[in-house]
Amino acid sequence: MKLTGWYRSRSLRSRMAMLTAAAMAVAIALAAFACWFVVRDRLYDQVRDSLGGGPPNVVNPQQRYVSCDPTAQAALDRAVAANAVDDRRFPGGFDKWDVQLITADTVCFPLSSTRIIKTTAADLAVLGTHGYSYRDGEYANGEPAMVRRSAVTMNVDGVTGQYVQLVAASTESVQTSLRELAFVLMGVAALGVVGAGFTGRLVARSALKPVDRLTDVVEHIARTEEVGATIPVHGSDEIARLSTSFNSMSTALLNSRERQTRLIADAGHELRTPLTSLRTNVDLLIRSDDTGRPLPAATRAKLLGNMKAQMQELTLLIGDLLQLSRPDSARPPQALAVVALHEIADRALERARLRGPGLVFNVAVHPWYVHGDAAALERAVINLLDNAVKYSPPGGAVDVSLLDGRLSVRDHGPGIPSDELQYVFDRFWRSPSSRQLPGSGLGLSIVAQTVRDTGGEVSLGPAADGGPGALATVRLPGQADPPH
Repeated sequence: MKLTGWYRSRSLRSRMAMLTAAAMAVAIALAAFACWFVVRDRLYDQVRDSLGGGPPNVVNPQQRYVSCDPTAQAALDRAVAANAVDDRRFPGGFDKWDVQLITADTVCFPLSSTRIIKTTAADLAVLGTHGYSYRDGEYANGEPAMVRRSAVTMNVDGVTGQYVQLVAASTESVQTSLRELAFVLMGVAALGVVGAGFTGRLVARSALKPVDRLTDVVEHIARTEEVGATIPVHGSDEIARLSTSFNSMSTALLNSRERQTRLIADAGHELRTPLTSLRTNVDLLIRSDDTGRPLPAATRAKLLGNMKAQMQELTLLIGDLLQLSRPDSARPPQALAVVALHEIADRALERARLRGPGLVFNVAVHPWYVHGDAAALERAVINLLDNAVKYSPPGGAVDVSLLDGRLSVRDHGPGIPSDELQYVFDRFWRSPSSRQLPGSGLGLSIVAQTVRDTGGEVSLGPAADGGPGALATVRLPGQADPPH
């Protein structure tokens, strides 16, 4: 646990360097181990090949070339003594091997023998078998050797019988070479681990350089709160994707801040007008009371009526701001339901008739059911109708139709200039020609947001027949039949 905590407390660069170094160290160690084992097997294979290349019976069948005794040391002593007075050697010479014959109770040596091969109980098990086998063994003095065992038939001291022939070759030089190789490989592995550490550090530094740039930018934004900073993107790897995502996020934050700043500025501007008017009227009422010269009843009633209208305007403006304060937040699931859009249109028309007395409403509304927020949709339809009522001339007509999910509202007012159509759904935007009319410029923004949340489309433009007025069109997905 402590080791894990220590590892996690390290920097990403250090952890990457350690992982890289560890991976390289493991690879070097595995390569060194594999090299040592391969060389060991090859060297021992060479010893076996040298033993396997000898004749099957390296002992001359003539008795005078063999010294036998129940004990190995006595037999060897006799062979050495005989060799001192008889320098004849075996045909072909066998100086590179050490040879001895054994039975259960006898050991025989050639005259050229000088060393005893230690025997095991398993050696006698090869009597009566064919071929030969190998084992790791040693001489009497402890020197390591490779031993070849085979069953042979020999005539020794005039007696023909089966013996186990042991042929041995020293492996001391092999083991010495392996020890030296092990030290060399350990040194190379140690240097490799050190080199792997430096290499891992370089790899981590190079690989994390884009992350360092990203970190610098993030820290700069956190320190200065200057959103919108970006970093250069190179390639298409994971770091490049991260950089691209960061740039997109930074740009989105910048746009969000700009929209927020613009919203606050526009809201402050719109709120300033009714608040200034309210303050003026309140000051006028207070001054009249302080001076002892009360205002005429008609003037006072007018001032109070203006104050009430201004407060209503403030209330509507604050409600619109609250509606737009969370433009990107999802609606709670409980607020969404199947809504009868034609019934919403009928209720909105009743309110529009009260606000536009004298106007003629041409209505053709057919059933249409949508899935959305009933309160938000009703507010959107009311805003469309209020907009039509506001710009309709006295005694004018407002055409309202709902067919196959297409709700259209057309007035016969002055219309909207073509160069201003692109701004009609912006917050607080109002046409220069209509700024003397009441309103905050948020109604159509609320309509556009509600329609988008419901999965529909909204547009505003000139009348389709080329006549006066403007035509607002809303398309919402749904169905004509009530759901079951």
